[in-house]
Amino acid sequence: MDIKLEKKPWYIRYRYSLIGGIVLLAGLIYVIVLAAGPRRLRIKLENVQTAEVRHADFLEYVDVEGIVQPIMTIIVNTREEGNVHRIVAEEGRLMKQGDTILVLTNPNLMRDIEDQQDEWEKQRISYREKELEMEQKSLTLKQQTLEAEYELNKIRKSYALEKEEYTMGIRSKAQLEVSEDEFNYKTASTRLKLQSLRSDSAMTVIRKELLRNDLEREYKKMERSQNRVEELVVRAPVDGQLSFVKVTPGQKVGAGENIAEVKVMDQFKIHTSLSEYYIDRVTTGLPATISYQNRKYPLKVTKVVPEVKDRMFEVDLVFTDSLPENVRLGKSFRVQIELGQPEKALVVSRGNFYQQTGGNWIYKLNADKTRAVKVPITIGRQNPVQYEITEGLQPGDWVITTGYDNFGDAEELVL
Repeated sequence: MDIKLEKKPWYIRYRYSLIGGIVLLAGLIYVIVLAAGPRRLRIKLENVQTAEVRHADFLEYVDVEGIVQPIMTIIVNTREEGNVHRIVAEEGRLMKQGDTILVLTNPNLMRDIEDQQDEWEKQRISYREKELEMEQKSLTLKQQTLEAEYELNKIRKSYALEKEEYTMGIRSKAQLEVSEDEFNYKTASTRLKLQSLRSDSAMTVIRKELLRNDLEREYKKMERSQNRVEELVVRAPVDGQLSFVKVTPGQKVGAGENIAEVKVMDQFKIHTSLSEYYIDRVTTGLPATISYQNRKYPLKVTKVVPEVKDRMFEVDLVFTDSLPENVRLGKSFRVQIELGQPEKALVVSRGNFYQQTGGNWIYKLNADKTRAVKVPITIGRQNPVQYEITEGLQPGDWVITTGYDNFGDAEELVL
């Protein structure tokens, strides 16, 4: 006898298909939820660096590399033209002021000096001859003055005698008047002669003085011409190191030509270049330091070149106290130039997040440091180790500071 089988319900018959469809639908919903929600990325905590946001002393400074240079470089120029006869000092030699660098020769100059000496000798002989003539003339004038004064006294006495004779009646009034006229004439004539003689004597003294001055000028000319021989020897103007000599033996150089440099070695400066970003902040007098063998050495900015080249400008600094040991030209140091005074600020350690985000956002960790999400921030000032946070974070927050080049556009990091 056949047994009638009961027909199973549809959900029993199609249970496997229903289960597969439900799983497929759930997977589709999960994918949609993930796509609609924030993009997550799993990372290892040891592959990134984290830092705490905190209130701390913030000092705005620039950290750059500086090169040791001499405090001053003196350009050595020739004072006379000539040919290089001999180079005495080698490049790099330490020089004392007055040491010979090189020797020039100039035959034309030597002839000029000989001509000047001959001219001086002629002038000296001529002056001596004129001096003897004027001395002789002076003696003649003195003799003539003496004779004129004698004649005047003689006439005066003669006239006085004739006046007595007239009083005694020996001479007539007419004779006295004639004698008086003659006396007055000879008195006036003698006085004019004396004035002329005195004037000639004064002129003789003046002429002698003028000739003497002319002779002195010629002598000084000769001295200067002789001193030009000394100028053919080029000497170090100051103590220092001869950095280079850019002439060769036999080369002709002109007067005033730059032929060498001497670097002053009694003090050094640090030369560096800064980004144009700081050109309005860096001024002369700003303090700075360098660290060498666990010791800090203070400096100050002494020169700021305002010209910008390749988006950089140049700065010179000098030591204000002791110098590091074994300082040499060309040695490099890390220099920290302070741009203000230390002050309290909300800061976070530097990291490569700034290069990737432009300082506009950062990943902030949750309390148990298992997740990190993007948060917008505002960065103010910065120094080589810190950023100042002005908005977006609070003291005690923890953030991720490195690894941003591997995060892509993830909104959330799972650690």
